[in-house]
Amino acid sequence: MEINSNFGPIDIALSGMRAQNKSIGVISSNVANAQSTDDGDGSAYRRLEAIFRAADDEIGGVILDEIAADMSELPRILKPGHPDADKQGYVAMPNVDLPVEMVNLTMAARAYQANVAVMKRYQRMVESTLELLR
Repeated sequence: MEINSNFGPIDIALSGMRAQNKSIGVISSNVANAQSTDDGDGSAYRRLEAIFRAADDEIGGVILDEIAADMSELPRILKPGHPDADKQGYVAMPNVDLPVEMVNLTMAARAYQANVAVMKRYQRMVESTLELLR
């Protein structure tokens, strides 16, 4: 596998930071809508997931490929007085599992921090190189 010369360590780390930032936004949306029984079209909110792909066929960073809705079955709970309840009194709830979202948020934050660490380490390496050249 050949390393793309158009992407240096800074560009790769920045692409990772951008991708994880978008992932954190998607996770935040899921957490904020964990109890939303109507997303505007009459159905319950569906969990979203950020899907990444390599920026190129070679090593060159990562980009957000798409934000896909989780099409798993929506859980139903019995709430007869709820405005969104069906005739039997059941309400379709979002398929958001808060512990899973918190784990995903922690992983995205750690990946973001790892990319920041790469940038800092690269900066120290460049500074050391410049110091040696003086």
